[in-house]
Amino acid sequence: MKRFLFLLVLINSTLFISCNDDDESEYADYIVATPLLVNKAELRTSVTVIAPIPTETSGKIYAYNDYIFINEKYKGVHVIDNSNPENPSKIGFITIPGNVDISVKDNFLYADSVVDLVVLDISNRDEIKEVNRLENALPNNVVWPIAEIYEYAQIDYENQYIIGWETKIERRKIEEVGGPDIFLEADAIANQSGGNTGQGGSLARFKIVDEYLYAVDSHNINVFNISNLNAPEKLNPIYAGFDIETIFNKGDYLYLGSMQGMFIYNLSDPAVPSYVSEFRHGTACDPVVVDDNYAYVTLRGGNFCGATESGLYIVDLANIEAPELKVMYPMDEPYGLGIKGNQLFICDGASGLKVYDTSRVPDLPQLNHFKDIVTFDVIPLEEQLLMVGDGVLYQYTYTANNIKLLSEFRLN
Repeated sequence: MKRFLFLLVLINSTLFISCNDDDESEYADYIVATPLLVNKAELRTSVTVIAPIPTETSGKIYAYNDYIFINEKYKGVHVIDNSNPENPSKIGFITIPGNVDISVKDNFLYADSVVDLVVLDISNRDEIKEVNRLENALPNNVVWPIAEIYEYAQIDYENQYIIGWETKIERRKIEEVGGPDIFLEADAIANQSGGNTGQGGSLARFKIVDEYLYAVDSHNINVFNISNLNAPEKLNPIYAGFDIETIFNKGDYLYLGSMQGMFIYNLSDPAVPSYVSEFRHGTACDPVVVDDNYAYVTLRGGNFCGATESGLYIVDLANIEAPELKVMYPMDEPYGLGIKGNQLFICDGASGLKVYDTSRVPDLPQLNHFKDIVTFDVIPLEEQLLMVGDGVLYQYTYTANNIKLLSEFRLN
C-alpha cells in the first residue's frame, strides 16, 4: 500500500512538472506601462508649498540665483537654499501634480502640470504662490513610453488625467497579449534668455530665451510670450517631428534632441521658430549641448531607449544647414551633459561623471573621472558645477583644467 502511494505521488509530481513546463512556454516577458492618474478636480487645486520631504526619485535639476530646484518626477519640486554651496539645505517642497520641467525668469517660475502651464511667484521664498495657470496649454505634454502593453483600460477619461507612467518588465501569457484592449503602438497612442533667467540641464524640455518660453513635447515646440511675466500668452505651436525629448539654446538657434536625431531651429523670428536642418541617428535617448563649433550628443541605448549602442556623437556645425558627424566615442550609460569653456561634462550613469577637454576635437582627452557614483543631470555654472544622481546633490569647484568636489548633499 505504501509503495502504491509513493508511486502515485511520484506520477502526480511528474505530471505537475510537465504541465508547468508546458505552461511556461506559453509565457513571455513584456514591457508593461501602467498609467499614474490624478483626478481632474484635484489637479487645479493641488499646487501648494509644504515643509521639506524626503526625495524618492531625484529628477531634473535647475539653478536660479541662490536656489536649486530638483524635480520629484510627477509630484513637484524640491527647493534648496544654496547660498552656502558647502552646506546647502532644503527649505520646502512645491507640490505640482504631473510636473517634470520648470524654468525661471525674474522670480517667476513656470512649471508643467500635466496639460497646464502654471506660473508661480517665488520672490518671497516664505510665500511662494501660484499667480496664473494656462489650462490645456500643453495638450500633448505627457510622454508615452516605449512599451508592448499599455494598461489604460481602467482610466476614467471624464474625471482623470494621466500624469505619467510606471514601466516595468512582466511575464504575461502570450495568447492574451496583442489584443486591442491592452496593446497599441506608442505612436498610435500618442496621437490621441534676457532678464534674470535660471539655468537647466541638458535633459530640460523648457527653455527661456529673452521674452519667450519654449516647451517641447513629443511632437511640438510650444511657444509662449512671457514679456508680461505673470501672464504668459500662448502662441501657435511649431510641429517639430517625433519623439522630441530635450531642448537647448545657443545664440540664435534651438537644438532639439529626439530619439531619432538632433533638429535645429532658427530664432530670427522668436515667435515662430523655423526649421534649419537635422542630424539623424539610430533610435536612442538623446540630449544635446552646443559650443561655438560643435554639438555634443549623448545616445543611450538599451532598456526603453532603443537598440543603438551608447556613445557620444560630436557633430560639426561649420555648415549649420548640413551638420556632419565628426567622431563617435563609446559610453556606458550616458544621461545629461554640460559644457563650459573647453570642459565637457558627461553623466555616464553608474559609470560616474566624466570630464573631457574639447580644445582639440576630434581628439577628446579625458581630464577627470569621478567613479563610484551614479550620475543623472549636470549644470555647469560660472563658479561651480552642479550634479544630481541617485538621491545626492554634488557640487564641484573649477580649477585650472580640472574640478574638485566641494560638497555632497543627500536629498532623502
